[in-house]
Amino acid sequence: FNLEFFCFIILLVIFMKTLDEKLIIDISKQKDEPKWMLDFRLKSFSAFKKLDNPNFGPKLDIDFNSINYYKKVGNNETEWKNVSCDIRNKFKSLGVIDAEEKHLSGVTNQYESEVIYHKGKDELKEKGVIFLSSDDALKEYPDLFKEYFNNLVKYDENKYTALNGALWSGGSFIYIPKNTKLDRPLQSYFRIDSIALGQFERTIIIVDEGSELSYIEGCTAESHSANSLHAGVVEIYVKKNAKCKYSTIQNWSGDVYNLVTKRAIVGASGLMEWVDGNIGSKVTMKYPSCILLGDYAVGNSISIAYAKSGQILDAGAKMIHIGAHTKSNIVSKSIAADGGTANYRGTTKICESAINSEARIKCDTIMLDDNSISDTIPFNVVYNDSSILEHEATVSKISEDKLQYLMSKGIDETHAKELLVMGFIDDFKKELPMEYAVELNRLLK
Repeated sequence: FNLEFFCFIILLVIFMKTLDEKLIIDISKQKDEPKWMLDFRLKSFSAFKKLDNPNFGPKLDIDFNSINYYKKVGNNETEWKNVSCDIRNKFKSLGVIDAEEKHLSGVTNQYESEVIYHKGKDELKEKGVIFLSSDDALKEYPDLFKEYFNNLVKYDENKYTALNGALWSGGSFIYIPKNTKLDRPLQSYFRIDSIALGQFERTIIIVDEGSELSYIEGCTAESHSANSLHAGVVEIYVKKNAKCKYSTIQNWSGDVYNLVTKRAIVGASGLMEWVDGNIGSKVTMKYPSCILLGDYAVGNSISIAYAKSGQILDAGAKMIHIGAHTKSNIVSKSIAADGGTANYRGTTKICESAINSEARIKCDTIMLDDNSISDTIPFNVVYNDSSILEHEATVSKISEDKLQYLMSKGIDETHAKELLVMGFIDDFKKELPMEYAVELNRLLK
């Protein structure tokens, strides 16, 4: 007799709503959305029903009838003290965001399906920066929102972008005006606590000409016996001479399907950097992308994936070179332990128009036992003869020589392995702010 499973069945009977047009209409009505958004949701749902699962990557065995697609817990507060005590304690225990900070600002916290806390800094308003939840941005800046929504990631690209289009809720909307630089990162944090929940945030970021933004995202979930689904969509617009750095640490529990579409388009001499950490989840399929549209645009991606027993992390990056003299750099670090699977899957395409461009891919995997699996699955193509593409891949176990050397200095085997793994991902940690690097160390240990 499994008490947790029995309670799960009871909760499903009480709270679960069938995934149909009525549910979508009810969600849109609760959010008081304009008619065009409801029409978009229904169009996306129609596409979701017609589309199949991706024909590549891990097998996805998702029971769409067992998921709670929308759960609202409280209102969007601007003062942390007004958030319920239980939720505040939960965020405090997570450690990535200091929930005790008296003036917690420049932060969005999403709990289940909705943003429950958001506070921008006064200096943001003075500079003309827009930093809101996506739901609030739709209401307060409808024309700007509509201009960038669903332009870069189309609703019918795959089954899960369609599902996001039908059910999206929460996420961040950021607009950085021309020639504006922020002195510290903006942050968002996403948390799933409910059993068998679906979370479908939608994030849109516009960094206008000559501006710079650093954005940090953290994600976690409570562990349950039933599967949850996270299917977010991120659209980033990096204009001419602008820079955007998007860092994320996703520490999902082993019952979460993490199926995310993230894409940036980069203008002339612009820079987009993805810093992507994937720890945990039942299955992850995530390939942050850059479309290097303008001449001299640059796209970088550095990522780690750590898969343990029962976990399949299929992650990587995509770089599409269109402008001339564009550059891209992909660094992928994978760790597989206890029979887990950590794969790199990526695409680099240098188009005919992208003359004198350069692309480099480096994939390194470290195996911590004999039962784990790692594959490198690249698709690289160059359509002109003036460009350069390089791809390097290595798979190895922990060096016995290095392990013996550390142990000869009085370090026990467990801590010696820990030091070698931390050294393996050192390049990734350097890209993170200090508090996130500390948290990453804790998670990996």
